[in-house]
Amino acid sequence: MREITITKNEAGQRFDKFLFKYFKGASAGFIYKMLRKKNIVINGNKSDGKDKLKEYDRITVFMSDETIEKFRGISVPEIVSPIDLEIVYEDENVIFVNKPSGMLSQKAKVSDISINEYIISYLIASGQLKKEDLQTFKPSICNRLDRNTSGLIVAGKSLAGLQEMAKMFQERRMDKYYLALVSGIIKDSSTIKGYLSKNENTNKVYIREEETKGQYIETKYKPLKYKENFTLLKIKLITGKTHQIRAHLASIGCPIIGDYKYGNKNINDKYKKNYGIKSQMLHSFQLVFKDVEGVCNNLSHRTFTALLPEEFERMIK
Repeated sequence: MREITITKNEAGQRFDKFLFKYFKGASAGFIYKMLRKKNIVINGNKSDGKDKLKEYDRITVFMSDETIEKFRGISVPEIVSPIDLEIVYEDENVIFVNKPSGMLSQKAKVSDISINEYIISYLIASGQLKKEDLQTFKPSICNRLDRNTSGLIVAGKSLAGLQEMAKMFQERRMDKYYLALVSGIIKDSSTIKGYLSKNENTNKVYIREEETKGQYIETKYKPLKYKENFTLLKIKLITGKTHQIRAHLASIGCPIIGDYKYGNKNINDKYKKNYGIKSQMLHSFQLVFKDVEGVCNNLSHRTFTALLPEEFERMIK
């Protein structure tokens, strides 16, 4: 027999979903059979697996230790060495990190190391998470940035925090602002709209003014400074699609400096030589929250800002 007490990180999910993760080596049929026969109960009661777990719920498994270990199918995840994360905000449910340029938001292949792995290693190193906890819940990011875009990444530390923040991003229930240094002089604020389509082979997107098969996109910008032949823009992302800001600004003849995919190579080479820049000058610098309910309600009407990378700051000066 074994008793399992549900932690805060595991609360909020369906009972059967938890069991599928806990008993990785067992089939769904086996799990439901154990529930029907009351070999697995919750708080001493029979369950069909649809109960929503709460913190401190007690799950009792009436099997031998040998059987339990057989069906657990445990594989200890490899944890990367922690790095110094620039933490903008943290509570028991979420963490906001200033991602450096050059780092992936999420793995593209198994061998990759992303900001997600570094967040997990930080939580383990700080004693907020144990390796064993990853068997039933894995903290994950709620938004993505391109590898060479720096700035605010939000991750859920608890299941409830992850679910709530992911839903807020999906429903666009906060304002997202970026800073960008672009080639060319822009003197007036404007909103640009269009339709975006992606070439999967080249991982490049294309902007059209008229609707075809693309996704609708909308980007607002406001010039903060301009000098010589470049402009510092404050950008409000209305929709959030792959490479949206980069492609949208390039489509009006003002590509982001340092962006070799959508920009001008000669201009980028010039600024790389003169200022030593290694990344595109695009930074997700601010999240502004409105009314927030649930476990993240302490974020209501708050603004979070990520400091600019050194090379971006140097370019502005």
